[in-house]
Amino acid sequence: MGNTHENTSGDGTAPVRFDTKIAVLLRDDLETWQRLNVTAFLVSGLGTVTPEVIGEPYEDADATAYLPMLRQPVLVFEGAKETLTAAHTKALSRSLKVAVFTSDLFGTGNDRDNRAAVRAVGRDALDLVGLAVYGPRNAVDKVLKGARMHP
Repeated sequence: MGNTHENTSGDGTAPVRFDTKIAVLLRDDLETWQRLNVTAFLVSGLGTVTPEVIGEPYEDADATAYLPMLRQPVLVFEGAKETLTAAHTKALSRSLKVAVFTSDLFGTGNDRDNRAAVRAVGRDALDLVGLAVYGPRNAVDKVLKGARMHP
């Protein structure tokens, strides 16, 4: 399930396409600060279990080193609560990599309490406000059916 780069010209000018997709799906009733916070938390887990999504470190012209980042775009979508529930179910049934953010996490302040809040609720009862999914492009597209690109 690695990334492929299609550059037939060999000169670096052709678009880069990946056979995988990183997508974040946010519930459409979140405040702006919540959308940003949820997105940041969700994508933070990807590189820990899928190291192939992390690119090389950055460096500016003065040789100042910067951290590596995701090597492919993150597409952000939004949808109603029902859309998130359906996407969650589809992503799990397809064995895709999934990160979740529930409404309970807005009331916690650390990783331990975040994990406890998720652990306290059954999978089908999670009050999802966001999820990130990574996997083959076509499978992720099917998971996101019914969602729309975030404005």
